[in-house]
Amino acid sequence: MTGSGGRDDPRGARVGLADVRRLEDAVAELRARDYRRGGGSCREDIEAQLPGAVDLLSGTMREAVMVRLCTAVADMYNLAGWTNFDEDHPEAALEAFARALELAVEGGSNGLQANIHYRTGRLHLHYGAVDAALAEFAQGQESALLAHSKLAQAILSANQAWACAMKADVPAALAHLRRARAEFAAAEGVEPEPWAAFFGVTDLAAMIGTVHAELAQVVDVRHGRAGIPALTDAIAGYGPDMARSRSLTVIWLATVHALNGDLDVAAEAGREAIELAGSLRSPRTRQRLRTLSAAAHRFPGDSRAREIIERVGHSGQ
Repeated sequence: MTGSGGRDDPRGARVGLADVRRLEDAVAELRARDYRRGGGSCREDIEAQLPGAVDLLSGTMREAVMVRLCTAVADMYNLAGWTNFDEDHPEAALEAFARALELAVEGGSNGLQANIHYRTGRLHLHYGAVDAALAEFAQGQESALLAHSKLAQAILSANQAWACAMKADVPAALAHLRRARAEFAAAEGVEPEPWAAFFGVTDLAAMIGTVHAELAQVVDVRHGRAGIPALTDAIAGYGPDMARSRSLTVIWLATVHALNGDLDVAAEAGREAIELAGSLRSPRTRQRLRTLSAAAHRFPGDSRAREIIERVGHSGQ
């Protein structure tokens, strides 16, 4: 057979499992850098490596290698989308997520499809498109069920809870949180897929705290008090390898204390939040500081509140 550049063309480069493993290792290293230092620390490197990864798809390989390669390239696009989102490039992020989804479907990876829907939903949530986010999370749940992945289901349920909190739907938010806890418990002992491995007990605690913090903003400040223990546990659990997640969680903790009028604690947590955000190449994290500033604006006559507002302003937000 002498095709013209197709995957079965014997003139194409031979691609084996070793090539796929190298790509998977590269994605793992870039993902770790993203968690540690923010999307701006690795977005350009990802985009530089993507063409070579895509070229591998034109090689000659066994079907089993092709399936795994499609998944690996899809995951690199998935990471490209996430880092573009973190860098405040939503259109580029959505393009990357769309390509990631096409390849994840081609590779038959329902688990990765669930994760792409989750990350796309998070982008919509960040920019206030809550209904679009809920639609993505619902599609993600369908893929997670097909993947028989309780961890993927837990991730999506926790984020559905956040979206419902943003809509001030307290019963639905709390119901999704209960479901997330149950699904997470059912996933214990199962080896996570690399794109979902971030969601451990610490991240679950962060999401529980986040949902209560969101409800404190849009429903009643009393909801925030229920989230403080979870936020505190999450902050203690995040190490330097998850610096961005720690920063986002400290922002929520400072926000909750500010909403409650605990301005001494809010100012102290706020200083840490601003310092952490400033150390990351993550515009998304700095944008999240707006929630802290908005909470402090509830107390315009208080010097501690003014300090928080000024510090957030000087950070670029």
